Amino acid sequence: MKVLMLNGSPRKNGNTTIALDEIKTVLEQEGIEVEIIQVGNMDISGCKGCLYCRDNAKCVKDDIVNEIAKKLEEADGMVIGSPVYYSSANGTLVSLLDRLFYSTKFNKTMKVGASVAVARRGGCSTTFDVLNKYFTICGMPVCSSQYWNSVHGRAVGEAVRDDEGMQTMRTLARNMVFLMKSIALGKEKYGLPEKEKPVMTSFIKKQ
Repeated sequence: MKVLMLNGSPRKNGNTTIALDEIKTVLEQEGIEVEIIQVGNMDISGCKGCLYCRDNAKCVKDDIVNEIAKKLEEADGMVIGSPVYYSSANGTLVSLLDRLFYSTKFNKTMKVGASVAVARRGGCSTTFDVLNKYFTICGMPVCSSQYWNSVHGRAVGEAVRDDEGMQTMRTLARNMVFLMKSIALGKEKYGLPEKEKPVMTSFIKKQ
């Protein structure tokens, strides 16, 4: 089984890295293949609404987003980690996720998703909420832990001193392994849930 992890921090080896590495260690101990891609320090622009992806199933901007799309298609789970910027995720990460989830047309149903927020103090819960919405719009079960998936630390390396946060990351990893394996067994016996033809409505009525 494979898990793709995205590090939304622009800082290499910062507190977001510490949080994701704690998850990675447990996943690998459980035999899960893990790849971490640090995207927060990349030059990634946002979606421009050109709708190229509707006909081509990929983003018109042929950059790291399309590369990550291929990896996500092959993965059984995804972890997104971000530092907190003004009570939300890093803007570079958000630009990537907007384009990634909108442009890809492959079925993401039952791929397990988990998000992690890292902050000095506040804003973790709102960032956690922002990241989880990418999973819930496309049928990806959101993996929980023993607390909201957050770690605290300001200076580089301080996250390791957040004992509860580190434990939350380890618990998240174990829960994710269980969920992925359980879904794999369910798919083998029952298959994926039946899908209806999408219905889209507008709140603006014609005159």
